[in-house]
Amino acid sequence: MREFGYRKAPDVAGAVALLDADPDARYLAGGTNLVDLMRTGVERPGRLVDVRDLPLDRVEPTPDGGVRIGATVTNSDLAAHPLVRTRYPALAQAVLAGASGQLRNMATVGGNLLQRTRCAYFADVTGPCNKRAPGSGCPAVRGDNRQHAVLGASAQCVAVHPSDMAVALAALDGVVHYETAQGPGELPLGWFYLPVSDTPHRETALPAGALITGVTLPPAPVAARSRYRKVRERASYAFAVGSVAAALEVRDGVVSDVRLAFGAVASRPWRARAAERTLTGAPADTESFAAAADAELASARPLSHNGFKVTLMRNLTVAVLSELAEEAAR
Repeated sequence: MREFGYRKAPDVAGAVALLDADPDARYLAGGTNLVDLMRTGVERPGRLVDVRDLPLDRVEPTPDGGVRIGATVTNSDLAAHPLVRTRYPALAQAVLAGASGQLRNMATVGGNLLQRTRCAYFADVTGPCNKRAPGSGCPAVRGDNRQHAVLGASAQCVAVHPSDMAVALAALDGVVHYETAQGPGELPLGWFYLPVSDTPHRETALPAGALITGVTLPPAPVAARSRYRKVRERASYAFAVGSVAAALEVRDGVVSDVRLAFGAVASRPWRARAAERTLTGAPADTESFAAAADAELASARPLSHNGFKVTLMRNLTVAVLSELAEEAAR
C-alpha cells in the first residue's frame, strides 16, 4: 500500500474544504470498500479525510412523513431503526442481505452508495479495465462474465453495481444530499448513477469533491408493503447474482401502485420503469407479473455466460410480486 496522509475532518465545511484543496484526497468513513481497494492498488489516494465522527449519524422523520438518513449511519443501525423497518421494510431487508454483521457495523450509508464494482478484472491492476484505466479495454466482454450485466451495458464495460441498499433506495425514490465548496445539492437516486456509456470510469453525477450528507425517502404508503429478495451463490455474505426490490399496492384485485428495481444486472441499480407501466392498472396476478417482467427484460443483452440471469430475474420478479399480492389480499 502506498503511503498516504490522514486528516480528521472538523466539520462538514472543513471536510469539503480539505478535498477542494486536494483533488487526490478521498473521504474515509467505515473504509470497508476503500481500504480494500487501497490494498490492491486500485485506489491510490494521497490523503484520507476521516468523516466518520461528523454529526451525520441520525435517522429522523421528515415533516412530510418521509425519513432522512444521515450519511454516516451504519448499515446495522439503519436496518434496525423502527422508522425504516415499519415504513420501508425493503430497505431494512436489503441492508441485512449485504455483507456480514461485522462489516455492517462499520459500513456507512454514504460509503455504501459509493462502493466500487466487484468485477475481478477491475480488481486486477496487472490487466486492462476501462473503469480503472480508461481506454485499456474490457476483458469481461469475452471473458468470465457470469456475474456481469444483462441490462444497460456497453462495449466499454459490463460490470454490475454491487450494492443491495442502493437497489432498495432506487425503488423507493431516494434522494441523495451532498455538500460542496459551492454549497449544498441533491440528486434523485435515478440520476445519481451515470449510464455506463463510453465513460465507465465516471460512475456518479456527484460534483468533484462532494461529500454525501444523507439520503431522504419521500412518504409513500405503498412502501410499507415492500420486499427485497436476493439470489446469491451461498447462503450468506455473498454478492447478488440477481435481486429485486418491490413495493405493491392492490385495490379490488388491481395494481394501483408499484415500485420495482433490479440489482446485479446493470452498472447501476436498475429501476424497472417498463415493468411498472405494464403493471399499473393490471390485475394483480401471476400472468400480469410475468408480463411486466418480460416487458422490462425485453431489452436484456446477455453475454456468453450469463444468459441465465434473464430467466432468474423473470422468476424472481414474479415470486416477489406474488408474495406481496398475497399479503395485500389478507
